[in-house]
Amino acid sequence: MLKVAMLSYWHVHAWDYTKQLMARDDVKITAVWDEIPERGEKNAKEIGAAFEADLDALLGRNDVDAVVINTPTNMHREVMVAAAKAGKHIFTEKVMALTVRECEEIAQAVREAGVKFCISFPHRTMPHNLFAKKVVDEGLIGDITLLRIRNAHNGSVAGWLPDHFYDPVECGGGAMIDLGAHGMYLSRWLLGEPVRITSMFNNYIDKPVEDNAVSVIEFKNKAIAINETGFVTSDSPFSLELYGTHGSLFIGGADNQIRLVSSKMESQVPGWITPTQLPDPLPSAIDQWVEGILRDGEILFGLEDGIELTRLMEGAYKSHREKSIVEV
Repeated sequence: MLKVAMLSYWHVHAWDYTKQLMARDDVKITAVWDEIPERGEKNAKEIGAAFEADLDALLGRNDVDAVVINTPTNMHREVMVAAAKAGKHIFTEKVMALTVRECEEIAQAVREAGVKFCISFPHRTMPHNLFAKKVVDEGLIGDITLLRIRNAHNGSVAGWLPDHFYDPVECGGGAMIDLGAHGMYLSRWLLGEPVRITSMFNNYIDKPVEDNAVSVIEFKNKAIAINETGFVTSDSPFSLELYGTHGSLFIGGADNQIRLVSSKMESQVPGWITPTQLPDPLPSAIDQWVEGILRDGEILFGLEDGIELTRLMEGAYKSHREKSIVEV
């Protein structure tokens, strides 16, 4: 039985992870800590766990093997380093930390402690994105020249996004560092090593962080990725487009379909095709983490993935601040 503590309910996904863990018969949530004690105490009572107002006291408990971190992003380094030094396995909401330097401090603490680490990259477990990876890796549309990802919602204009998601200190940014993180790690996964990045962020509503954002990334293989995100768009389905030297792939959009065309397959299947069988979904990140701890299963989203996501994000925000193209 894996004994887990929830460290904060600041992030909107904290309850998702709670429910996933509570659905397993080999995990028990034993304790809760929160930087807002009233919130932590309330949630601990609701799930039948102990509440600890002091983080060090929680990390010293014998009935805590591992921690799930959903604190404000600017607290990630402090909390994760402390958890690693206490010998606790770590699952974290993205992003890993606000700077690469902080990420490297976390990574050093995790490696020295020998604990398991996983970061939440849910889009890399989904069948349609796994199919995109197959298309890239097998060269089904030739060399990739351009990738476009759009991932946006109406959280700001519809008023359902928590007020603290607009705090530039706690969050480190707005739409790009939150929702745009998915496009960032997908781009890195699909296209390889980035070279430089540039951004255009603005505000549709009167908040201190961006709610409408685009970053453009150039990769070592000369491919370009366009990562679009925002909190101010209604009816904006996820979409991923891959353009190559021999064809194109479209995923999602208004029809929520997958369409592929390639001159490399014209002799067998001419014109646009829709695949009838996609790769199986991978286990969720938090299930990978649990299996990695209990049964030495593979954890696909580790320290280097977290560091590389922050590297791109740090460059994106530097570009926005300086109105420049930034080498990454």
